[in-house]
Parts: sequence; structure tokens; C-alpha cells
Amino acid sequence: MIARVAALPREIRQYLLVTGNYWAFTLTDGALRMLVVLYFHSLGYSALEVALLFLFYEFFGVVTNLVGGWLGARLGLNRTMNLGLGLQVVALGMLLVPVAWLSVPWVMAAQALSGIAKDLNKMSAKSAIKTLVPAGDAGHRSLYRWVALLTGSKNALKGVGFFLGGLLLTLIGFQGAVLAMAVMLTGVLTLSLMRLDGDLGRAKVKPKFREMLSKSRAINILSAARMCLFGARDVWFVVALPVFLATQFGWDSWRVGGFLALWVIGYGAVQAVAPRITGHAAGRGAAIAWAAALAALPALIAIGLDWQPHLVLLGGLLLFGAVFAVNSSLHSFLIVRMARSDGVSLDVGFYYMANAMGRLIGTLLSGWLYMVGGLTATLWVSSALLVATVLVSLALPKEA
Repeated sequence: MIARVAALPREIRQYLLVTGNYWAFTLTDGALRMLVVLYFHSLGYSALEVALLFLFYEFFGVVTNLVGGWLGARLGLNRTMNLGLGLQVVALGMLLVPVAWLSVPWVMAAQALSGIAKDLNKMSAKSAIKTLVPAGDAGHRSLYRWVALLTGSKNALKGVGFFLGGLLLTLIGFQGAVLAMAVMLTGVLTLSLMRLDGDLGRAKVKPKFREMLSKSRAINILSAARMCLFGARDVWFVVALPVFLATQFGWDSWRVGGFLALWVIGYGAVQAVAPRITGHAAGRGAAIAWAAALAALPALIAIGLDWQPHLVLLGGLLLFGAVFAVNSSLHSFLIVRMARSDGVSLDVGFYYMANAMGRLIGTLLSGWLYMVGGLTATLWVSSALLVATVLVSLALPKEA
């Protein structure tokens, strides 16, 4: 097996290393989120306090993607990816202190570090693919498949991580689970330091700090569309949906968590096969058409929610996840294809900064809208944000 891997072309071996790093990180990221939610809820933390633990996690995603892209272009994507792995080990180590030290500010700081680590790792992995795939039409088709596989597998593994976190908490307790993940990730970091190319993704001309903001009109438009797209998902998915399932359907926390984990796994599976669904039509027209199809779904769920709530919400959620997954894969491919070859992480980092901003806006709106108007209000706002995604996407260049 080792000999067969060694015989593969360098680009394939580097892609396997990048993907393996991303997979290992994603497992710990999903498991840690579930561990924190379940463990701190069991300690008597209120729902608001548990939510606050993740506030810095989302906020620092905005900052990290912007600065991380600049760092990746100057230092190399291998260094930013390894930095992300190292910071996650440190974040896990912060949670190994005695239980009496696990105050809200301390755990928020650990989650902030984990958020920085996650976005450094993701930005590096997505950018690295651009440097490993040949240019041209055949390269674009291959790039779409590779980006879809990386993105889809990441989300599927995040769902698996939810299950893993709950399982580890049950079997070996909170600190045992955190220690096990820290040891595993340290091993991955060691392998990455030894095997990942030192000049991966490093720009030939070191970009200045002011170049973090994209000068490309097409990338600015795509980034705005991405912000609206992910805001539309999280405005009802992050807070409103799990609270509704628990309070209106009477589901316990394990049932809610299990269902959402399965949804994320299915969502990732569809992302991975998106090129088979869209075919080679993966440009501006496809992005507009799939966003338009998605925009109708939250509105239809909101209209039918009083009719058959279980059937409409759960069936609508599954359909929304499938169509959203195709949209996400199309966007992920377009940004990697449109990014400049020299210093790719600058454009990818800026784009995922907009992605993180959309998640943050959606998360904040989700709780407030649910309090003032229930799940229906969040669904209508989701639909409005998706209409905005379509309108913004119309401004993309025709060759995109």
C-alpha cells in the first residue's frame, strides 16, 4: 500500500496529504462542537451561555479568512495549514484544565482559537487544489470534481464528528475525549510537517498587506453572493430549527442532534457528487439557476408549515439541503477557478471571509427573528436572502 502511494504523481500525493489533513481536522471540529454543547449543558449552562461559547468562533472566521489568505500567499499554504492544525491542538489543550477553570470566558477563548484554526485549515485546503490541477478546459472539469469531493467529504465528516463527539463523551468523558483528539491531531501535524511541500501556494511576488481586499470585480460579486447564500442557510438552520424541533415537535437533544448530523452528512454527500448533477455546466448560468430554485424552497416551507408541519418541515429540509449543496459546490468551484494562480489564497481567503460573514449574520438573525416571529419569520428572511443571491449573481461576468 505504501509503495503504491509512493508511486503516485507528486500532485496526487500532495492532494491526498491536503485532503487527509482537512479530514482529520474536520472530524475534531465537529466532535469538539458536540462535546462542548453536551458537556457544558450538563454542567448547568443555559442555552444562551452555550450559544455565547461559539460567538468568537464565528467572529474570528471573518478575520482569519481575510488575514489568512494574505499569510498563505506570503508564507506558503503548507505553513498556514500546519498553523491551523497546531492551533487546534492548543485549543484542545486549553480544555484539559480542571473543570473549575472552565469558565465562559476561558471556553470562549478556546473556541476563538479553534475558529481561527478551522478557517486557516479550510482556506489552505481549498487554495491548495488550484495549485495542483492543470489549467485549461480539462483542468477545469477536473478542478470541479476535486473541489466538490473535498467540500462534500468535509461536510459529511463534520456530521460524523457530531456522532463521534457524543460517543467519546459517553465512553471516556469530556477530558478523555479532548485528550484523544489532541493526540490524534498531533500525529497528523507531524506527518504534515514532514511531507507537505514547502512552497505550496506561495506567491512569486510577496503581496502587501493592503492587497488582502480583492481588486477583482467578479470575485467581489461572487463573494457577496456567497455571503447572502450562507446567511440564508444559517438564519433558520443554526438556532431557529433545533429550538423548533425541541419545543414544537418535542424531540430530545439526542434526537435533534442525530437528525441534524445525518442532514449534514447527506448534505456533504450531495456536494461531493454535484459535478454529476450539473454536468459541465458549472458557470454563471448554473449559479443563477440553482440559486433561483433554492430561493423558492424556504417560502414554500413557510406557507405549508401550518398544514402538515412534520411532513413539510422535514421533507422541505431534506430538499433544501440537497439543492443548497449543489449551490455551495458551484460557488466553491467558481472561486477556485476564478482566483489568480499566483497568490491564490488571497482571493480564496477574501471569498471565505464573506462566507464567514454570512454565517455570522445568519446566526445572529436566527435567534432574534425566532424570538419575534418564530420559525416562519426566519424562513421568509431566508427566501429574501436567496433572492438577493440571485440578483447579485446576475452581475457575474458571462464568462464566469
